[in-house]
Amino acid sequence: MTRRMILPVLFGLLGAAVLVALGVWQLQRLAWKEGILADIAQRMQSAPVAVPAVADPVIDRFLPVTATGDFTGEALDVLVSRREIGAGYRVIAVFVTGGRRILVDRGFVVDEARGTGHAATGAVSVTGNLHWPDEIDSYTPAPDTKTGVWFARDVPMLSAALGTEPVLIIARSNTGDGIEAMPVGDAGIPNNHLGYAIQWFLLAVVWLGMTALYLWRIRRKAV
Repeated sequence: MTRRMILPVLFGLLGAAVLVALGVWQLQRLAWKEGILADIAQRMQSAPVAVPAVADPVIDRFLPVTATGDFTGEALDVLVSRREIGAGYRVIAVFVTGGRRILVDRGFVVDEARGTGHAATGAVSVTGNLHWPDEIDSYTPAPDTKTGVWFARDVPMLSAALGTEPVLIIARSNTGDGIEAMPVGDAGIPNNHLGYAIQWFLLAVVWLGMTALYLWRIRRKAV
């Protein structure tokens, strides 16, 4: 090996080592995320309990709960789209239980049925999971005050608009009025670490390949 090749070899090996280390780190993150998802899945299916007196968005996220009370008829519609159906709305309704006003995501109605669930009911029982969805980003429009359409389930904003506690139960089963329940699940929780790991490992291979090509060109010039 000539002196001209030593530095490229060291640079190539160091770069490849860094890329491989990043890939291994992503595999470790994958195992960590899979453990979290398993805990969430187990938590979602555990026996429901009463809604906590003071619900915590971190500690009580996905907590299975059950409550008996009345829908007051106050509700807001959040625009969603379902692949097999198309555009529709999630009905976010005010639910009074034990003297408390909280929110219930009753589920989905098609566009033509908008307004369903905007009527008071008798006593009903709701079982579901507490959730504080993270659906807001810089591209999310503000609620349309003219049509009353919302574009995300922002629990603090919804509760302020409807005068409730910032607590949302996502119904696990249908609550009537032809509204189809859309239970909470872990499908929306990102877990892309395997893809990231593969990308880092492929970059390491490309890096080594480019290093080998560069060394070959140096050697060819030296001949």
